[in-house]
Amino acid sequence: MKKYRILNDSLGWLMFVIAAVTYLLTLEPTASFWDCPEFISQGYKLEIGHPPGNPIFMLAARFFVNFAPDAQHVALAVNTMSALLSAGTILLLFWTITHLVRRLVVKDDATEMSLVQMLVIFGSGVCGSLVYTWSDTFWFSAVEGEVYAFSSFCTALVFWLILKWENRADEPHSDRYLVLIAYVIGISIAVHLLNLLCIPAIVLVFYYKKFKNISAKGSLLALCVSFVIVGLILYGLVPGFIEMAQYCELLFVNVLHCSYNTGPVVYTIVALAVMIWAVYELYRQKNARMIKVSFFLSVFLSGIPFIGDGWVAPVIIFVGLLIYLFVYMKKVPVRILNVTVLSILVIFIGYSSYALLLIRSTANTPMNQNAPDNVFALSSYLNREQYGDRPLFYGQTFNSGIVYQIDAQGRPQAVKKEGKTLYGKTVKTSPDQPDRYEIVGTKTEYVMNPELNMLFPRMYDGKYAEAYKDWTGMKGTPVTVNPYLDRDGNPYPGQTQSKIKPTFLENLTFFFNYQLDHMYWRYFLWNFAGRQNDIQGNGEITHGNWISGIPLIDNLRLGDQSLLPDDLGAGNKGHNVFYMLPLILGIIGIGWQAFTSKRGIEQFWVVAFLFFMTGIAIVLYLNQTPNQVRERDYAFAGSFYAFSIWVGMGVAGLWRLVVNMTKGKEQSRSLIGAVIGIVVGLFVPLQMVSQTWDDHDRSGRYTARDFGMNYLSSLEPNAIVFTNGDNDTFPLWYAQEVEGYRTDVRVVNLSYLTTDWYVDQMRVPSYEAPAIKMLATPDVYAHDKRQFSYFLNPDTTKVNVTAALKALYSPDANKNEWGLYEFKYPNMYLPVDKDAVVKSGRVSAEEAAAVEEYIDLNQSDEPEGGLRLSNVIALDMLATNAANGWERPIYFAMTVPDDYYLNLSPYMRSTGMTYEVGPIKNRDFDGYHIAVNTDKAYDNIVNKFRWGGLDKTTSADDIYLDETIRRMVNTTRMTMIDLATALYNEGVEAEIYFHQDSVNMDAAQREKVSTFIADRYKRSQTVLDLMMEKLPVYAAPLGVLTGTQIVELYSRLGETTGNEADKKKALELLTDEINLYKQYVLYFQTLTPRQYSLLTRNDRYINDTYFIQLLQLYADCGGDVESLMKQLQGEGINFSRYFKSAPETGSKTLE
Repeated sequence: MKKYRILNDSLGWLMFVIAAVTYLLTLEPTASFWDCPEFISQGYKLEIGHPPGNPIFMLAARFFVNFAPDAQHVALAVNTMSALLSAGTILLLFWTITHLVRRLVVKDDATEMSLVQMLVIFGSGVCGSLVYTWSDTFWFSAVEGEVYAFSSFCTALVFWLILKWENRADEPHSDRYLVLIAYVIGISIAVHLLNLLCIPAIVLVFYYKKFKNISAKGSLLALCVSFVIVGLILYGLVPGFIEMAQYCELLFVNVLHCSYNTGPVVYTIVALAVMIWAVYELYRQKNARMIKVSFFLSVFLSGIPFIGDGWVAPVIIFVGLLIYLFVYMKKVPVRILNVTVLSILVIFIGYSSYALLLIRSTANTPMNQNAPDNVFALSSYLNREQYGDRPLFYGQTFNSGIVYQIDAQGRPQAVKKEGKTLYGKTVKTSPDQPDRYEIVGTKTEYVMNPELNMLFPRMYDGKYAEAYKDWTGMKGTPVTVNPYLDRDGNPYPGQTQSKIKPTFLENLTFFFNYQLDHMYWRYFLWNFAGRQNDIQGNGEITHGNWISGIPLIDNLRLGDQSLLPDDLGAGNKGHNVFYMLPLILGIIGIGWQAFTSKRGIEQFWVVAFLFFMTGIAIVLYLNQTPNQVRERDYAFAGSFYAFSIWVGMGVAGLWRLVVNMTKGKEQSRSLIGAVIGIVVGLFVPLQMVSQTWDDHDRSGRYTARDFGMNYLSSLEPNAIVFTNGDNDTFPLWYAQEVEGYRTDVRVVNLSYLTTDWYVDQMRVPSYEAPAIKMLATPDVYAHDKRQFSYFLNPDTTKVNVTAALKALYSPDANKNEWGLYEFKYPNMYLPVDKDAVVKSGRVSAEEAAAVEEYIDLNQSDEPEGGLRLSNVIALDMLATNAANGWERPIYFAMTVPDDYYLNLSPYMRSTGMTYEVGPIKNRDFDGYHIAVNTDKAYDNIVNKFRWGGLDKTTSADDIYLDETIRRMVNTTRMTMIDLATALYNEGVEAEIYFHQDSVNMDAAQREKVSTFIADRYKRSQTVLDLMMEKLPVYAAPLGVLTGTQIVELYSRLGETTGNEADKKKALELLTDEINLYKQYVLYFQTLTPRQYSLLTRNDRYINDTYFIQLLQLYADCGGDVESLMKQLQGEGINFSRYFKSAPETGSKTLE
C-alpha cells in the first residue's frame, strides 16, 4: 500500500498543478463585472460589502494582497487566490474519487494492489478531477475574485475530511476529524452558507461507518438528524449568536450606560469561558453534574435554542434539553458531549470572524454597506433583510393582495403580523449625548389574501405575472376573495372580488419548467453535455440553451443548429459541444457505484445527497422568479462537483463493462478493460478543454476596470455622479478604492440612496471628495423614515424645490388621517442664478444667454403616486448644490434607467459615459435623445478613454468578451455614435448658416466658420474611426440598429465631404452586416411554428423588418441591391414575404 499512497499523493498534486496552471494562464488580470470589483475592494482595505458579508474571504484576500507589488496588481493577487483555492478543490476531488473507488475495488484486508486496480483507481481520479477542472461553471469562478471558488474549496475539504475520518474512525482520537469539520464549517459560514449543505452527506458517512445493521429506515432517520443539524446551525446557532449578543448589548448600553459594542465583547468572553469550562469538565470526567451544567450553559450561550422570532421554540428546546440532561440521562455520554461542545466552540470561533465587520464598520470605511457597526444592524445584515423574503412551503401567489381592516373612522388599514421588536442607535443631536438604543419599530409582515394561498408556492411575485404565464400557459381558476375586514376581523360585506389563482398543477409546471429545468438542469447539462452560446437565456431557442452536438437531439428542440448564426453558434466562443460524453460517463459511474456491493449503494446515497443538497435543494430554497438579471449556475457548483465524482467512477464502470462483455483470461480482460477505461477517461476531459478554453481565457482583459474608469473620466473635478446597478457602480468603486483613480468624485448609487445608512455616508467626506451638502438632517430619514412620500392631496402650485423639501422634512409631514408622509408640493422648480452658474464653470460665458431662469422639476406625473427616498435625496442634493453656487458638477451615468432622471432629461448633456445636469434646456429634446456637449465629450472619449485590452487585439488573436462585456462595448459605441452624430449635425447646421449668411460675413468670419465646419466633420470621422479601431466588430458584434447608424453616418460624411473612403467604409460595413443577418433569416426560415414562437422580440424584428432595412440602406449607399438579392435568393433567402410581388427581374415593391 505504500506504493499506492505515494502514487496517490503524487497524482493528486499533479492534478493540482494542471488545474493551477490552467487557471493562472486564463486568469483575469483585473476586476471582472458584477460583484468582483466589490469583493476585491473589500479584501484590499477590509471594507464592508453587500450582505451577508464574508469576513474570512476578506482576511484571506488581504493576505494575498500583501504579495501585490502595487495597487494595479491587487486584483490579480485576489484572483490568484481564487485560482489556487480552485486548484486545491481539484486536488481534494482527486483524492475523494480515489478513496471511494479504492473502497469498492480493493478488499479491506488486502495488503497490496494489482496493476489493474491501481490503473482503475487512478484513471477514475484523473478523469473526474480533470472533467471538473475544465467544466464551464467551476472554471468561470476559478479565474475571478469572487467567493464561490473559496466556497467550493470548503465544500471539497469537509467532504474529503469525513472520508479521512471514515478511514480512521476506529482509531483513537479520530474524533478530531469531526471537530475539524465543524471548524471548517464555522469558517465557511463566513465565506458562504452553501457549505452547510454537505452535512447530510457527512451524517450518512457517519451512520454507515458507525452502525452495523444498516437499513433504509436507519438511513432516513440519519437524514432527518442531518436536516435537524442543518436547521439548528442555520436558524439557531448562526442568528442565535447575534441574538444573545443583542441582549447583552441592551443590558450594557441601555441599563449600565456603557459604550456601543460593549455587550458583544462581554458576551464573547463569557461564552468562550463557559465552553472552555465545559471542555475542561468533560476532560476531567469527575463531576457529572458540572458536566451537565456546563454543557447546558454552552448550548444556551451558543444561541442554538433561539430559533425564530417567538418564544415557543426556545422554551421547548430549553425544557427538552433540561429534561434530557437532568432527568433522562443516567450515564453521561462523555464522548458525544465532548464532540458536541468542541464543535460548537470551533464553529463559534470561526463565526466570530464577523467581529471584523463590526470593527471595520465602526471605522466608517468609504465602502460600508448597511453600516453594520452594532449588533442590531449586523443582525439585519446577516439575515439579508434588504433582499426581502419569499414563501417556501405555504404562502401567497402572484395575484395575492394585502388584506385591509376598516378602522373606527371607516378607513382601511393594512393588516400586519407583528414580529420581534427592532432596535437602532439613537440619533444624537450632540456628540455629548450618551450611547443608547431606541425602539424603532417591529418586524412586520403584511397579511395577504388567505383565499389565494397555496402549498409549495412557486409563483408568488406579482411583478412577474406575465412571465409566469409565459412559462406555464397558465389559465388558473377564479377565486372569490374579500380584501376587507370589519373591526371585528370578519369579512366586510359587499366587497368581494374575483381573482385568478394558479392551480397546483400549474404551480408545479412552473417549478419543473423554469426553476428545475431552466435554472438547474440547463446549467447541469452545460457542464456535462454542451452549451449553445454564452448569451443569457430566458427560454428562447437562440440563447443559452444546453446542446449535445448531436443533431438528432439538438435540432428537434432548437431547430437546425448547423444554420445557427455565427455569433449565436460556432462563432460564439461560449459554444461548447461535449457530445454528452461526460454525462454518459457519469451515468455509467452511477450504475457501477450503486450496483457494486452493499458498500457501493451506501456510497451512492452519500454522493447522491451531496448532489441533491448542493443542487436541487438550492432550487427549492431559492424559489427563483423569472427573468433573473444574470445566469445563476455558479450557485450549483457543488452539485456539479458531486456529479464529477460519478464521471470519474465511469472509468471503473467501463472497466467492469469490458470485463463482463469480453471473453478470455480474466487477467487479460481486466487489463484491457482498465486501458480502455483510462483512454476514454483521458479523452473526455481533453475533448472538453478543447471546447472550453477559449471562453474561459480572460488573460489580457481589462474591460471592467477600464470601462469603470471611462465613467469617471467623463466627469469634471469634484463631481457627483448618480449610478444605479452593479456594473455601473462596483467598477467605479474599484477604480477609486483600489487603484486610487479619480478619488475626487463622489459616486452615489440611487438603489442604496433609499436607506438611512447610505444617506449618512454621503454626508461624510471620502478621500478627496468632500461631503455632499443637503437639507435633510439624520433625524429626517433615520431608521428608514420617509421611505416613500405620497401625493395624498397635492397642491399643484409651482413652488421652489427647497420649500417643497422643507415641507416634507417638517415634523408635521405625516400628520394626516392616514399617518403617511406626504409630499405636498410635487410641482417644483429649481431657480437658477446665472451669474453663479457661469462663475462656477458649469456654463461658459458664451453660453450664458441660453441659461434658463429655472429648471422644471415637476413630479406630479410620477406613476407611483409619490416619491421614493432616493428621489427625494437626489432632489435635495441638486437643490442644495444649486443654492451653494453650483459648486459641484452633477451627472447621471448613461446606464441609469430613465425613470430615475427626475424629469431632468431636457437639461442633460452627454460628456461621454455620463450626462451632466445643467441649466441649459434642450429645446429639441424628443423624449429619447440626450443632447451632447460635443467639445467635452470629444476630449473625454478621444484623449481619456481606455479600451479594456480590445485595442491590443487582432481578428486572429482577440480576447474573450462575455455577454456582459459585449453589452458594455455596445453601450460605449452608442455614446460614441451620439457624439459623432452631434458633431456631424453641428457641421451641417454651421454649413447651412454659412450659405445663408456668408454674404454678411467678412473674410475672417467666413474662414472661421469654414474651419469650424471642417473641424466638426473631421472630428465626427475621427470618433467613428476610433470606435471601429478600438472596439472592433470581430471582438464584439454590433447590436441591432447600431450597424445601420454607423453606416448611415459614414455614408453622410462621405456625401457631405466628398470623401470616397467614408463611403467605402459604409458599404463594407453594411455588407458585413447583411452577411451576418442573412444567417439569422436562413435559420428562422427553417423553424417550426412552435420554435418560432420561442424567438426573442429582437429576433423577430430582425426577421420581419431589420434585414430588409439593411437591403434598402445598401441601395441608398450605392450598392447593387438587385444583384445582391439574387445572390441571397440563391443562398436560400425567401423574399416573397417581404414584397407584394417578386418577379424574376425588375423592381420590387416593398409591402
